[in-house]
Amino acid sequence: MYLCKDPKIDDATQEPENCRDTTAWAPNISCRLSNGTEFKFSGEEVGFNKTIPCRNVSGYSYKVAVALSLFLGWLGADRFYLGYPALGLLKFCTVGFCGIGTLIDFILIAMQIVGPADGSNYIVDYYGARLTRLSITNQTYRKPHLAL
Repeated sequence: MYLCKDPKIDDATQEPENCRDTTAWAPNISCRLSNGTEFKFSGEEVGFNKTIPCRNVSGYSYKVAVALSLFLGWLGADRFYLGYPALGLLKFCTVGFCGIGTLIDFILIAMQIVGPADGSNYIVDYYGARLTRLSITNQTYRKPHLAL
């Protein structure tokens, strides 16, 4: 059993510091073996590289987008923030499509269906807090119930 540390995380993007082309290589991985000894891989070993998937982030905060959509969505502030100025102006002129568009946009932004216009992902509060769709497959471990 190996307990390996994850790479250093960039505070601004919550992604591994050396992300390039949607993956990061993790050289200098320190692993603790089951007997308690620590082994450090240099990255030069054949067949041992840990790849970490990266997201394309460009500075759009998920928390800010949801807050703008909730409180100023009827003015189109959420769409302006995400880089959709035409939709923002249309929402501003129609008062959020009479409130219906405001509600729909809030749901779409909160579920991360609508993201930044440049195609990047949101920055979330901490690494690992990405919203993901979970599915159960045959490979999913199911914890057995204990009989009382």
